[in-house]
Amino acid sequence: MDTRRIGSLEVSIVGLGCNNFGRRLDSDATSAVVDAALDAGINFFDTADVYGGTRGEEYLGRALGRRRDEVVVATKFGSAVDDQRKGARPEYVRRAAEDSLRRLGTDRIDLYQLHNPDPQVPIEDTLGALDELVRAGKVREIGCSNFSADQLRAAEGATRGGAARFVSVQNQYSLLHREPEHDVLPESERAGIAFIPYFPLANGLLTGKYRQGQPAPEGSRLQSGRGDSLLTNRNLTVVEELIEFSESRGHTILELAFSWLLTRPAVASVIAEATSTEQARSNAAAAGWGLTDAELAEIDSIAPRPG
Repeated sequence: MDTRRIGSLEVSIVGLGCNNFGRRLDSDATSAVVDAALDAGINFFDTADVYGGTRGEEYLGRALGRRRDEVVVATKFGSAVDDQRKGARPEYVRRAAEDSLRRLGTDRIDLYQLHNPDPQVPIEDTLGALDELVRAGKVREIGCSNFSADQLRAAEGATRGGAARFVSVQNQYSLLHREPEHDVLPESERAGIAFIPYFPLANGLLTGKYRQGQPAPEGSRLQSGRGDSLLTNRNLTVVEELIEFSESRGHTILELAFSWLLTRPAVASVIAEATSTEQARSNAAAAGWGLTDAELAEIDSIAPRPG
């Protein structure tokens, strides 16, 4: 699989989102999905301390085992683990990192990301604590998630010479959620910050399993009520047109969803969840469509960028 860079890290252009580990998948099922991802060429695994009630990191570390040095492990901190463990205060940054290192069973975190901005803590204080972790060898690179362009610029301005800086931003981005094109994506390109899209398949809407005029598949995420706001007539119409566009060219909408994101120069790796070995393999194989300028223009007419 092709690779791109996140700071000094070389990552596969398709990554594995691990937020089902410890929640929908037990330890054995997690290991099976991780094995399938590795076999398919994925080397980038993105988790967080809150996934699976902290079990997600444990299951991922256990599944990787002796192959830890072959992969890039990203995790996040800042979302509330409980009433005490949350936020971006320097003392908590240090504690959260130690907790994640222990759960992952590793001696360093490759990419350590602030899960959400913390308006209660000056960003320079958080960056200072993260820089300490980098200097101690416990973290290789640092990133952020759910940041606006203004917040990215503020973080850049607060970074002192030679100190660790955010090398990535992880925000929601897909054919059905193009808001990052307003400002965060251009700011990422300007600042040389890697952009990592999450929810690239719009909670499964861009896999083709949700069709206009048909009930959502039994037991699916949207059928169970998660993400009902996505099941609009407008979105389903767009999906039907994207399916027709893809199939007329011998591809699937899944391939379109991944390959379209990877036409953006700032996008380093498209991370998608997988709850089965088949999904992990399908996602890994979905990034090979080299879209032409004419095709990109047609996609814009089907799923227009926000005004």
